[in-house]
Amino acid sequence: MQIDIFHDTVCPWCRIGKKHLFDALSEYNGEAIDIRWHPFLLDNSVPSEGYEFRDFMQQRKGMSLPQLQQMFDYTKRMGEAAGVILDFTKVQLAVNTTLSHRLIQLAPEHSKTKVVEAIYQAYFEEGLNLGDIQVILAIAKSCGLDFPELSQQLNDKDALNAIVLESDNARSLGINSVPFFIINNKIKLNGSQSKEAFVNQLTVSSQQ
Repeated sequence: MQIDIFHDTVCPWCRIGKKHLFDALSEYNGEAIDIRWHPFLLDNSVPSEGYEFRDFMQQRKGMSLPQLQQMFDYTKRMGEAAGVILDFTKVQLAVNTTLSHRLIQLAPEHSKTKVVEAIYQAYFEEGLNLGDIQVILAIAKSCGLDFPELSQQLNDKDALNAIVLESDNARSLGINSVPFFIINNKIKLNGSQSKEAFVNQLTVSSQQ
């Protein structure tokens, strides 16, 4: 069974949706699962040094600071209910995520999901700048990806442009928000869903 996951590494609902999916997969006893991660850049105009997070989010969402805090508090509670940490007090920067998606792309298949989780942790638990090459290299090393040419491969302009193109292609396919899941090229699920919803759709897909 193939599951395509479209996500961005600074999207809290993507982290929640990932947790729900993998909780469902832990209860799934069907055929082998092939997970494919796809980039969906929420805002590739953010520079590598990032923007001040709350100012950026206020402008993006058109919210007052109290409204923004209410949104953060709600999202944090939903994360806690799912079993993931979303510590918005640690997040100081809105960041560019292209490098983080490049690291996922470079990771061996058996390590990709581990790398995705490490990137989520770096941002939502440590507040690190995912647009900083040194941060990305440290995440890679923590996941056992430490080879001499990694820095050069991360900075490959053609490869980075290809990530932007893949993200643009997702939009051209009608994907307008993330997380977005496609099971066996048939079942499409938008949003973080619930573990139960994923269990149901995995069962349906295995019977088709």
